[in-house]
Amino acid sequence: MTQHSVHVVVPGPLEQRTGGYLYDARMVHGLRARGWDVVVHNLDGRFPDADATARSALADTLSRLPDGSRVIIDGLAMGGLPEPVREHGDRLRTLGLVHHPLADETGLDAEGRARFTELERAALEPCVGVLVTSPYTATRIADFGVQAERVRAVPPGTEPAEAAVGPPAGDPALMLCVATVTRRKGHDVLIDALGRVRDLDWRCVCAGSLDRDEEWVREVRTRAEAAGLADRIDFVGEHDSSTLDQIYTSASIFVLASHYEGYGMALAEALVRGLPVVSTTGGAIPFTVPADAGLLAPPGDAAAFADVLRSALDPRIRAGLAEAAHRHATELPDWEASVDLFARAILELTPDA
Repeated sequence: MTQHSVHVVVPGPLEQRTGGYLYDARMVHGLRARGWDVVVHNLDGRFPDADATARSALADTLSRLPDGSRVIIDGLAMGGLPEPVREHGDRLRTLGLVHHPLADETGLDAEGRARFTELERAALEPCVGVLVTSPYTATRIADFGVQAERVRAVPPGTEPAEAAVGPPAGDPALMLCVATVTRRKGHDVLIDALGRVRDLDWRCVCAGSLDRDEEWVREVRTRAEAAGLADRIDFVGEHDSSTLDQIYTSASIFVLASHYEGYGMALAEALVRGLPVVSTTGGAIPFTVPADAGLLAPPGDAAAFADVLRSALDPRIRAGLAEAAHRHATELPDWEASVDLFARAILELTPDA
């Protein structure tokens, strides 16, 4: 039996607890469990707006790989560095792994979006194929000149989880947001929307890293204090999966005011637990959250987000959304199925000789 091999290149440690890194780690561990020889290369430096350290790290890593190696490069590592990818494109079988295009990141001005678009287009051109995490992103990648036959969509999997039971009787409804506190995740919009429903009985827990954009975290906290909501919104930081499971179990509603998602793993995890979802129409979210299991508002619109929050806080509406979430949870792929699809996609795009 042929032992397949692949090199996986990621910026920084693979163990980081964001959706993209969790996805990458799941695929690495799943491939290894299936007998694949998987070598992970962790790059130093700043990404995606690459500095000299990052540029050298990617160039050195690729230069050390033997001719014909199968290589998967996370889009965060390669999207801003087309030169090393292009330099080794003829001798390596390179696959790009795109969670969402860099140009779709929130906070970029027109010049920044144009620059990242051209850089990522150039980085993807020498790749023999591109792996993406949703059919929506597969369509988006066409805008970068990648032919459809070179693209494979492999959505994340889910794990079975206990159904959320909510807070004890008589306690306020608990809204849970699981997201790294960065501009794209829209915590500022969430806070502004919560201010518009302050007359209702609720608490909100925001679980996710507070270390990736400290200036933005300070701005978000200041916004909550200025709105008089600091005692109703808890920023609890990053937690391991066990602690996060406990928080999910105690929640009433899952909320995410994200401006854009390439898939939205936390949304799928909320559905698995039967949680009603209040989110936005940013990117792939409407394709991840079924219409009868969630209420969606346009991204960046705090007033519209407050309207759907108010609806979801109505116990009767919430119960209907929760029932639909439970129903759709059974249709979501598990991680075993996702890894199988990932492995098949790699072999289709880079077949063994």
